[in-house]
Amino acid sequence: MHVARYGTGSRVFVGFHGWTGSHRTYAPLSPFLPAHFTLYAPDLPGCGKSGKPSVWTSEALVEEIVRHISPVVPETFTLIGNCSGAIVALLTAPRLIERIDRLVLIDPFAYMPWYFRVFLAGRVGRYAYASTFANPAGRWITNTALRSKRTAQTDLTDSFADIDHAVTYAYLRMFADLEGIARFGALHRPTDIAYGERTFGAIKNSLPAWKKLWPHACIREMKGAGHLPIQEATEQVAGLLFGENGVIPPP
Repeated sequence: MHVARYGTGSRVFVGFHGWTGSHRTYAPLSPFLPAHFTLYAPDLPGCGKSGKPSVWTSEALVEEIVRHISPVVPETFTLIGNCSGAIVALLTAPRLIERIDRLVLIDPFAYMPWYFRVFLAGRVGRYAYASTFANPAGRWITNTALRSKRTAQTDLTDSFADIDHAVTYAYLRMFADLEGIARFGALHRPTDIAYGERTFGAIKNSLPAWKKLWPHACIREMKGAGHLPIQEATEQVAGLLFGENGVIPPP
């Protein structure tokens, strides 16, 4: 499993990217990384430079991640999950819980919206997926239709151009098989949840569910951002991750 490293400091963060992402998801944060911090960003199994898991189950995925992450990161670290990477982070967390000092979820879904489940409806769903994400015209139409959920500088579908769609579809099917977020209630760690001011309604509708699950969680809105806060509100996210009361210490 490929793991990118930003920084050389002793304070460690590990960031999981979302659907269609890679370690490059976290690259915009590197200029804001204080000197005493390190950020590890793996390519999740099947993504970027990492090989596929032996089987497409959440158990096999977690096993693969833990096997590669455990030797790399030190005894204590903050675990970050972006978009669907938040779910992967939470699935992995019980195996590493004694080493996790904080959880940060960025624009996380607490449930799978109907418009994703459509893509899993047999042949029709596969055709809908291919029409939406696996060709340039479909991606352009989708990105244009979602312009209210992003800034003018970002593209919500360009990452679909250079991926293995079988992998992306396998992740989608795996996420659909999960039965809600109640299983994560036992993860008692300081928790921050960041969401974009202009993100999807399903993300905002998920916030009460996360707060009910973890009453101690701090929920923060990233001003001006859509569904890609790391790209669209980089300094705000960096302040949340690396700062004291949102203020980033000097490098």
